[in-house]
Amino acid sequence: MNKLFASISVEFKKLFHSKIPLITLLTFMLIPFIGGFFMFVLKHPDFAEALGFISTKAQIIGSADWPSYLSLLAQAISIGGLIIFGFIISWIFGREYSDRTIKDLLALPLSRSTIVLAKFLTSFIWCLMLSLFVLLVGLLVGMMLDLPQGSKGIVAEGIIVFAVCATLTVLLSTPVALVASIGRGYLSPLGFMIFTLILAQIVAVAGYGAYFPWSIPALASGAAGNKAYIVEEVSLIILLFTSAFGLLSTMLWWRLADQC
Repeated sequence: MNKLFASISVEFKKLFHSKIPLITLLTFMLIPFIGGFFMFVLKHPDFAEALGFISTKAQIIGSADWPSYLSLLAQAISIGGLIIFGFIISWIFGREYSDRTIKDLLALPLSRSTIVLAKFLTSFIWCLMLSLFVLLVGLLVGMMLDLPQGSKGIVAEGIIVFAVCATLTVLLSTPVALVASIGRGYLSPLGFMIFTLILAQIVAVAGYGAYFPWSIPALASGAAGNKAYIVEEVSLIILLFTSAFGLLSTMLWWRLADQC
């Protein structure tokens, strides 16, 4: 256990000595502020009319109130998180190959499973911290806009939906680590993330999103036009199986594949 904690500490040092935390933090900062801008446009029709095309696009997300705003945040973390969370985990795993430090890493007196688990936990913790940051900033922006329908029950429900969507999206990042390990870098996982994001939209439109893991977080957020719902049992099983497959397969790859 001490070795695992030490490995996590080292992984965090690697992470924060890079520009990845700053890049991902600034990228996610856009979510609450863009959402707040849309709410502002909807709340001030005269300003929206002056902008013209902005008002038309803003109508897609509904009215200027807390339920619409929190739903928008949940949808953004579900869809955008597939890319940002995937980017984080692909860097954490892929950098060892790109920087040619994989041999030095495997020469340490640590099991390969411990190394992989430390990388996963580091990426999960940072992704969840980013999600929490987005939520807190989003709540602050919502209060500054003085949005209506902000009862404790409505806000609490929106926070729960956001937390569920963020957690499910983070769990779906494990297959990216496998692709980064097999591809020995960043390019393969980038292509994989774009492919799954596009396919998720197509499958959701076709009506089978509940059975495709990368569509499930967006469906849970209400992105399909329906109300956000608690994830169905079959969808949750599929998503957890996909996450477990990515995690265990990555561990097996690092243990059995030739890393030289």
